[in-house]
Amino acid sequence: MTALDLPRLSRAVSPAGNAPIRIVHLGLGAFHRSHQAWFTQHAGDSGEWGIASFTGRRPDAAEVLAAQDGLFTVVERSDSGDSFEIVGSIVEAVDGADVRRLVELVGTPQTAVVTLTITEAAYGLGADDVTLLRAGQEPKTPLGRLVRGLTARRDSDAGPLAVVSCDNLSDNGNVARNAVGNLAKEVDAGLAEWIEANVSFVSTSVDRITPRTTAEDVELVASECGYRDEAPVVAEPFRNWVLSGDFPAGRPRWEDAGAVFVDRIEPYENRKLWLLNGAHSILAYAGQLRGHTTVAEALADPVCSHAVEEFWDEASRHLAGDDLRIPEYRAALLDRFGNSRIAHHLAQIAMDASTKLRMRAIPVLRAERAAGRGGEGAARMIAVWAAYVESNPGLQDPQSGAVAEANQLSGLGRTAALVALLDSELARDSAVVQLVHKLSGEFAAEVSAKAGTAA
Repeated sequence: MTALDLPRLSRAVSPAGNAPIRIVHLGLGAFHRSHQAWFTQHAGDSGEWGIASFTGRRPDAAEVLAAQDGLFTVVERSDSGDSFEIVGSIVEAVDGADVRRLVELVGTPQTAVVTLTITEAAYGLGADDVTLLRAGQEPKTPLGRLVRGLTARRDSDAGPLAVVSCDNLSDNGNVARNAVGNLAKEVDAGLAEWIEANVSFVSTSVDRITPRTTAEDVELVASECGYRDEAPVVAEPFRNWVLSGDFPAGRPRWEDAGAVFVDRIEPYENRKLWLLNGAHSILAYAGQLRGHTTVAEALADPVCSHAVEEFWDEASRHLAGDDLRIPEYRAALLDRFGNSRIAHHLAQIAMDASTKLRMRAIPVLRAERAAGRGGEGAARMIAVWAAYVESNPGLQDPQSGAVAEANQLSGLGRTAALVALLDSELARDSAVVQLVHKLSGEFAAEVSAKAGTAA
């Protein structure tokens, strides 16, 4: 029997019952499925908590999952081999453009939680959304659609709920609170007051490396599992979820699956944003410039690994508290990054840099300089990005136009313009600009030297 002859993954293949929809998720993608959906499936009360997941930019993921009754396979990939698990917590997969269905679900009392993986760039105020919402038309952005849904919830007196941001933003719960609140104020002051009184915004730190699924992964699942899954997700065995905030309408028992609930999340999210995500940014730009395509390849390059360790040394000085176990965390990251069976592609990590570096490099650079040190490790993260966008101007970025304008400049002027996209105050500090410029030039010379040796 060939793969084409195999039955498609569906409730007939895995006859798990559908839980009632009590969670609405915005940003249906691989990470959501390997993380929040996985945690929900493994909660002790998972039968009470079904998820309706809405796509972001494109409907493709919803179309594929809908054909599979929301089911998909999580492939946990480690050095010792692969394991396979069917996850069924997503009971409805929906095109994000279906605002009517989103409004219907957010507006019902049964929905208790809205989770978000909409990327860091999606938290800005959309001017078009204000106009569309005032006119009663369908907004275009995830937060605009959420505000439309919260309007329906207020109007139907459906009660409070929690919004849980799972994006890589420092203090992401308050970022979401401000973004939603500011948009609501522009539309309806009374709505903004209702949101303030009835919607809890939960901060989280999330962690699970989830590379893009390949055609080979799809074939592997067919071969090993005996069914066709057009939307499997590959992930490392490691997973982490730290949450801080209230759930006024209830939540799944995610702690049964290993989630941790804390009063103060900032130290945990900084540990993850700086050490894991910061290292990813360094490897994404430095690694690609040096000819690598995956995290594991880049980490094996001494130039890239030295840059990571230097940045980690700086960041670790500003991560206080024995509970964080920084030495163990760094050692675990090296093991995870070095897993060559997880093809975590650098090109995927490199997108939306101007938003990511603002959260990953700038706080450490500022802290180091405030302590009277230079901040070379954090500055190098910015420098390798500056070197990368000079030769790769088409990189996806919310400020791609401004990056292109900066690339028209030369010398320190170009560097200052790029730094200004991350922090306007630091861009006025000539010492910072000169440091970034020097480090970028040094790295470009190392790349040229490597290219010359290879030739």
